[in-house]
Amino acid sequence: MQICLVGGAVRDQLLGIQSQDRDWVVVGATETDMIAQGFHPVGRDFPVFIHPKTGEEYALARTERKSGHGYAGFTFFASPDVSLEEDLARRDLTINAMAQLASGEIVDPFSGQRDLQDKVLRHVSSAFSEDPLRVLRVARFAAQFHHLGFHVASDTMLLMREISESGELGFLSAERVAQEFEKALCSPHPLIFLEILKQCNALDCLFSEFSRLNLERLTPFMQRLKTMSPAPELSFALICQAIAEQEMLESTSFVQDLCLRIKMPNRYRDLARQFVIFYPFINDFVQLPPQQTLTTLKELRLLKEPNTLPELIALYLSRNTNIKREDFEPLQRLLQQIRTLSPQTFMAKGLKGAELGKAIEAAQLDICARYTEYS
Repeated sequence: MQICLVGGAVRDQLLGIQSQDRDWVVVGATETDMIAQGFHPVGRDFPVFIHPKTGEEYALARTERKSGHGYAGFTFFASPDVSLEEDLARRDLTINAMAQLASGEIVDPFSGQRDLQDKVLRHVSSAFSEDPLRVLRVARFAAQFHHLGFHVASDTMLLMREISESGELGFLSAERVAQEFEKALCSPHPLIFLEILKQCNALDCLFSEFSRLNLERLTPFMQRLKTMSPAPELSFALICQAIAEQEMLESTSFVQDLCLRIKMPNRYRDLARQFVIFYPFINDFVQLPPQQTLTTLKELRLLKEPNTLPELIALYLSRNTNIKREDFEPLQRLLQQIRTLSPQTFMAKGLKGAELGKAIEAAQLDICARYTEYS
């Protein structure tokens, strides 16, 4: 039995980056051998085991064969006879197809170290074309390592275009697309992810809402946002607001439709929807009539969820360098004044039901009408 560290952990180690996860490949072993060593089997499609002490994943060396459409359309073969090189050959990029032996020696059959030095994202073999998810993975790695100077090899980009034109992208599950998109949003340069997909003609199929977006114009805003918050939800909200502004959309329904289609988590949907509403609202805040101000604050859920306001402010500041955080203090004081209104105060006057609701709203409107006192 030979146990090797593989994939991203080896790549990140050579780049001097702290790796989040470590994956291991076991050569020359069977499922029975692994269980006898105390490993816990968890793989459904192929043999994967959890280390009894570290909790890390150990997979038996395996090969794969295309047997259907999409990411799941593969048949895997694991056997003690499968060599380490055969296992590495099924991986996507050369920089991910390296292994480290227990001795510390790097096994690099596809020149991944050279491509690390040259800052190139290059496919391992022509089998790259068999898995459409690799289009998204390459785009995600391009976003993740853009600040280090990495670029996609021209022959790899050609294969990505062929995959896009084949229609295979349509067989990817929404969950897998969302998963790669989330990882890209966590990267230092999320817009590179969209740019690479655009270059290989995959954007229309996967994220049609983004296909006409001016990525170059949005880039400085995104970089300013990343200095304030690396949270992926904020990056997604900034992109959605840019779409609404560019396409002059007054409704937030496109956010709902997009998140429903690609299975984005609700927290992404909610913040994006809020910022699409917040951006034009705060621009015209001083001039708005009290009823519209109150209605919008309720729609933004800021009366019930004021903790969202700092995120909305960070998003707004990323778009406007001439605005300071202190400029939002009047809005914060206004919200604080409204939130100090206690239903019990009105109930003590004998109000209840519809009358209670009208009285509270009247008091809220009065505070909004006196907004100039807070500005």
